[in-house]
Amino acid sequence: MLDVVNKSAKRLQKLTENILDLTKIESQSLQLKKQRINLNEIILTVIAEYDNQIKNVKNLGISFIPKDDIFVEVDRLRISQVFDNILNNAIKFTKEGGNVTITIQRDNKENNKDDDDDVVVSIQDTGTGIDAGILPKLFTKFVSKSEKGMGLGLYISKSIIEAHGGKIWAKNNSDGKGATFYFSIATTKTDQKHVNESGIYQS
Repeated sequence: MLDVVNKSAKRLQKLTENILDLTKIESQSLQLKKQRINLNEIILTVIAEYDNQIKNVKNLGISFIPKDDIFVEVDRLRISQVFDNILNNAIKFTKEGGNVTITIQRDNKENNKDDDDDVVVSIQDTGTGIDAGILPKLFTKFVSKSEKGMGLGLYISKSIIEAHGGKIWAKNNSDGKGATFYFSIATTKTDQKHVNESGIYQS
């Protein structure tokens, strides 16, 4: 019973936070507190929060290989919120024994090598995929076929990414198994270090 109460309290808290965020977005008062952060660190932190659920509850595999340290000027809390929303959806719609794969790729700008590059984060799952009727309006308000949400998470995520000057999009996987979500943000050039190849996160 305590577990049920705890889950219900967390669900209510997230709903309240989403409504508050929606109010800020609608009133154009969403403010970002940017700082220089290693994007790998943000992703690993959010993944760690799901360790118990993916291993013991749904028996999912989740993999992320941080090949390079990639630094970005972002609002840590807000980017973590975006990644949490997408990862939560991937886990929710992926059946037991499935897999979620997270990757980061640089999108180099061709015209000016001195400019900051964009980095694209992708979260690919092996779940049910995105309903064809929902896909065109996926990032709008109150669009969801799940009984556990109000369809605000992706709309809020889109607003956060666009406030950072980036883009967010999604598509069903070509093999017919699951979907992949993407979002892009700009990187900072200075002090980019390489991580040893043994630094692989796999759970």
